[in-house]
Amino acid sequence: MKPLPTANLPVPSARPALNRLPTAEERRRAQRVLLRIFVRIDIAGKPSLTAHTHTVSASGAMIVMPEPLVEGTKITIENLKTHNQVVAKVVRHPQITSEGSLVPVEFSTPSPTFWNVFFPPATN
Repeated sequence: MKPLPTANLPVPSARPALNRLPTAEERRRAQRVLLRIFVRIDIAGKPSLTAHTHTVSASGAMIVMPEPLVEGTKITIENLKTHNQVVAKVVRHPQITSEGSLVPVEFSTPSPTFWNVFFPPATN
């Protein structure tokens, strides 16, 4: 007897999520939280800038600044509430909005306590 052509097809999984590509949110290294925190940005050789966060994570933030920064720029971020500081760099070109430039930054080392927020462990 000749096998049916469907005999070699994969059996549908009881968990369909295992058969699809992960979403952008699922691929993130760290959970993001919408949080407005005022910060001071120090850039070597330039005056300090005052800005605020749009979103924060254990490994960085999206910061709303009055002017855009070039990708790769190294900065020091000071949390104006706690006065803690962390070194970071701009990881992508900023997006220009009516509120200012949305500048994505990544800490040089993960600092989950910098924002004074508890980030639960990732579920994926």
